[in-house]
Order: sequence, then structure tokens, then C-alpha cells
Amino acid sequence: MIIGTAGHVDHGKTSLIARLTGTDADRLPEEKRRGMTIDLGYAYLTLPDGRRLGFIDVPGHEHFLSNMLAGVGGIDHALLVIAADDGIMPQTLEHLAILHLLDIPAVSIVLTKCDLVAPERIEALAGDIAALLAPTRFAGSPVLAVSSKSGAGLDALASHLGQLAAPRSGARARRFRLAIDRRFSVRGAGLVVTGTALAGQVRVGDTLWLTGVGKPVRVRGIHAQNQAAEQGEAHQRLALNLSGDLALDDVARGDWLLAHAPPEPSSRVTVQLQADLALTRPLAHWQAVHLHHAASHITGRLALLEPQRLDAGQYGLAELVFDGALYLADNDRLIVRDASAQTTLASARVLEITPPARAKRTPARLAYLAELARVAADDRAVLGAASRWQPVSLPAFAWARQLEDDQVDELLEANPLKRVGGNEGWLYTPARWDGMQATLLATLAERHASHPEEIGVARSALRRIALPKEPATAADLAIGELIDSGRVLNTRGWLHLPEHRVSFNAEEEALWSRAAVLLQRDEGGWVRDVARELDEDESVVRALLKKAARQGLAVAVVSDRYYAQDRIRQIAATVRRLVGEHGFVEASGMRDALGLGRKLAIQILEFFDRSGFTRRLGNRHWLRDATLFEE
Repeated sequence: MIIGTAGHVDHGKTSLIARLTGTDADRLPEEKRRGMTIDLGYAYLTLPDGRRLGFIDVPGHEHFLSNMLAGVGGIDHALLVIAADDGIMPQTLEHLAILHLLDIPAVSIVLTKCDLVAPERIEALAGDIAALLAPTRFAGSPVLAVSSKSGAGLDALASHLGQLAAPRSGARARRFRLAIDRRFSVRGAGLVVTGTALAGQVRVGDTLWLTGVGKPVRVRGIHAQNQAAEQGEAHQRLALNLSGDLALDDVARGDWLLAHAPPEPSSRVTVQLQADLALTRPLAHWQAVHLHHAASHITGRLALLEPQRLDAGQYGLAELVFDGALYLADNDRLIVRDASAQTTLASARVLEITPPARAKRTPARLAYLAELARVAADDRAVLGAASRWQPVSLPAFAWARQLEDDQVDELLEANPLKRVGGNEGWLYTPARWDGMQATLLATLAERHASHPEEIGVARSALRRIALPKEPATAADLAIGELIDSGRVLNTRGWLHLPEHRVSFNAEEEALWSRAAVLLQRDEGGWVRDVARELDEDESVVRALLKKAARQGLAVAVVSDRYYAQDRIRQIAATVRRLVGEHGFVEASGMRDALGLGRKLAIQILEFFDRSGFTRRLGNRHWLRDATLFEE
């Protein structure tokens, strides 16, 4: 369990931890000289039952608030320290607001320096504290009076801490994530990084992904809660000895160690905002802000979605637009501060790490985001809401929710979703999938009505016209299922409804019977030559032969040069024979076997290559699909 201290400067946080644990958490010379905590300090207390509590001593001075914010991420319980002689001070209020906004599970109030005041002062101060906590999630939290100097009350405080409930265990089942807040070298061991494990588990020998350098590193050793261990887990302070091709300067505060290589970091996210209870001016759209997440600090803009202004204590939907990028996951919390980094404005809980580029404020989308906010902690409910809204990328969902493969499998067993493309694919609700196929059928029907002379539509064209926003893998599968079920027919690569037929009228039928004879010749027939021999207008003959090709009666080997389908089958049989004799066919062999000119032999072979019947390597053509052009 990780316990964080918070409170105003010089209220005795570090002295309190030192008396409880025997460790002075002020580790920097500057901290010793100035008598205040500047950076994060760490100490540990072993309980009688063997458990170890980790303490993070965070700075109280306003100038060091960014370091304080780096420390509060991932803690399970907070001690809000208030000096009995000073009482409630500015940083007391600020730290309490941050603990409230970050949804810290619970706090205990510790009144220090009680040896300096009368009992009546402590009683009065307890009443002030109760009033202060009343509007927060910490109303009714225990208040314990101690003196670090005399030791009064410390045993009762230690007993109280020992009775705290163990942290929620759900985070342990997620992917491992650790935000690095320190790094240093140890002689004989090498690079060591420290941080609070926000989720998952790690073992000696594991390979993790280091975000700063974008490459894997190996865990050589682990200290969990300041003790050598074979593994570490969520809710623990960890020191990891890393090996790999990296130097001390390759690692920086704010980098992450992750169980898996991450997608690109987020430059904007959709969030649920909770405005600070003490907010004095409403939050405004597109105002500049400072943002704190784990051990990272970045600037950006606040884009309000709904409502268009947010007053103290209100909830709302917004986008955070970063001036850089952050590695985020669903339900991560950020603290939002004003442009001068002087005032805490709100907390932000991540709802989406990849927002859409447009149509962000439509009623349907805002209703969807409101549903996400309501069910954000429930993986199954989030998956249900997301899949009703749009196809869900399985890898993206697993990353955003930080789910391991077995957790994803359990979710899919509990949700009646269609899985497309395996582990790297997409998820669809049955209703959305049926709707996609209905759209495909309707698109074909409309195409047949507007282009009755066409036999059908190419698969790629149908996908582009009917389902332009769907992943190609999913659209192709939906089309394939329609073909397999017979609801769509595939005629020589053209997709059409079973009832749709392209046929000649009586006049065209008579003309085709005369033209077909001319297309049986070895050299086929050019449109202009066929038109001249038939004594017909060239445009009429061109339209006739195109219609014949759509019916599978004729084939254009090049533009305007046609063969009857029967004659092409005969030529294809010759190609099969030549390949059987030589293993391949060349233009010269085609020329000699058919008595054609070399140019026409090349044109026919190139047509066979385009059709998938043959494939060309150099000057030779090999059979690709020998079943094409068979009877």
C-alpha cells in the first residue's frame, strides 16, 4: 500500500514520517539547507503482520506543487497533515482539492505539533476541519492528533494505518505500467529507475518497453517497498534495475515502463471534467492550461464540449489538446491548472484516447460520451457502449483499457460481438453487422436500377460506395458472407443481386449473332473493323461489344479489340499445353502456335496476366490459376 502525505509547508510532514518509519525523507542537500521538502521523498514502515506501507512525502510549498502532483498519482491513502498551531493554510486547501479531484480512495487528517497548543485549540480545529471536508468525498474522515517531538499519538496513528483496508486489487490484473519519477546509477548494478506501479505485475527477467527511447529493456532486479524481491505489483513503490542498450541520460522523469509496446501517444483526449469546488471563475472554452499526469507535466488547451461553461463543482465533457503528447489509458486522471500554473481548476478523467476529428458535439455523440462517463469503470459496459457507437478496434480497446489477452477473451465471451480479423481486428454488434450487409444489398439494388446495362459492381467499388468508412477487412468479410449465402452473386468478378440480369433486346440479339462470328477469328476483331463489316455505326458496335463482355460472351484483350469467349478459351487451352511442355510460355511460342503476329501474342499474354490466369517473370509467363477460362 502507498500512503501519500499532503499539506502546507512546514506543517511537519517529513518529521512525522521520520518518527513513524525511522527514515528522513528529505534526501537532497537543498532540502536539508532550506528545511522543506522540494522533491518527492520515500520511506517505509513494516507492520506487525509483515506488510510494508510505503510513504511518499510530497512538497508542501506552492513553488514545488508540480512535484507534489507527481507524487499523488497511484496512492491508496493520504495523510493530510495540518499543524495545530497554524491551522488550515493555503496549501492545505490546495492539496485537499487535488486529493478530492484525483479520486484518492480515502484520507486521514493528522494534526501535528499538538504539544504546542491547548486541548481547546485542537477541539476547535477539529470542528473547522469537519466543515472543510463536508463538501468533499472525504467528509467524516478520522482526525488524529500527534506530536512528532514528544511522540504523543504516534502509536495510535501507526495502529490506525495498520488497520487500513488493502488497496483495490483490480489494477493488479491489468497491464504493467510504471511512471518513472527518478533514475540513477548504482555502482556494480547500473541503471535504476523508481516509480509507483499504477497497474499490473513485473518479475525479474521480464522485458518492458521504455517510452523515452522507444525500445525494450530487461528487468535485472527489483526492490518492492524498499526490499529486494522477485516481483513487484500495482500499489507498490518499485525500484527496477534495467539492462539494455541505454545510458542514464536516455531516461527522464515522466517516461513510462510498459508491459507492451504502446501505440502513438495521445495529442488530444476526450475527458470528463470535474471543476474544483473552490473555482472562482467558470472554465472557459479553449483556455490555456497546465496539465499534470503521473510524473508528467505538459501545457495545452481546454476545449469544452458540454456544457459551454463549467462552474465550481460541476461535471462536464471536454477535450484536452496537448502541446506535446502523453501516454494515457482510459480512466487515467489529470489535474488541470490555469495558464499561470497558480490555481487548480479541475480534474479530468480520460474517456477516449483517440477522439474523432469532427462532429464532436452532435447530440448522439454527446449522449454516447455521457454513457461512457457513467460506466467508465466497467470494461464490459464500455465495450458494449463503444461497439454500439462504432466498430471497435480490438488492439486499440485492449490498450485503452489496459487488458491482457485472457481478460479480452473473457469480455468477448460475455458480449455477443462479431470478431473480424482475429486479435488485430475489429468488433461489431450483430445489429451493426446486419446493417452493413443491408447497406451492401441496398447499394447493389440502387446500382442495378441506375445502370441496368451493367452486370454488376467490382468488389472494391462496392466497398468504396457502400461502406467507405468501414475497415476493408470487415467490409470484405461482409461481402463474402453475402456471396456464400447466395444473396449476392459473383459473375466473373462482378457482384450483383441474383435477380439482376444483363441481356440483349431483340435488335441487339440479331446484331450480336452476326458480330460473334467475326470475333471467332484468330486475330479477333477491332471495333472499327467489325462495324465496317457489319455496316453499322461504330458507337453502336462498341456499345454492343461492351454489353456482350458484361454478359461474359466476349472479352476485350486491349481497348476496342475483342474475342468471343469461346475463342479465348481455346487460346487459353493452347497456353496450358505450352506450359505443360515447357513449364512456361513466351510470346514467340504463342506466335508460332497460333500463327499470330508477335504484337498480338504479347497483347493476349498481358491480358492473361491481368486476368490472373498467368503471371509474368521477365519474358516468361507462368500459370497462376489454371482453372480460369475453362468450360
